[in-house]
Amino acid sequence: MPMSPVEIEDLIKQGIPGAQVSIEDLRGDGDHYAAYVVSLAFKGKTRVQQHQMVYEALQGRMGGELHALALQTSVPSET
Repeated sequence: MPMSPVEIEDLIKQGIPGAQVSIEDLRGDGDHYAAYVVSLAFKGKTRVQQHQMVYEALQGRMGGELHALALQTSVPSET
């Protein structure tokens, strides 16, 4: 069963407290999403490490319940 955008957002926020998360259903099929995650926890981390943090927050659902996730991560701007 596919995951809902709310479920994806909740898991990421639980795994990365304080993160700003936006989820977009790319195809309207509940199977292909884009996630935009902004968090201070990413500061000093490489992009790969940031993505690994998000995948860890998804608790093994990537590739199973969650088929495809286009991921963009960043640190909040300091302006």
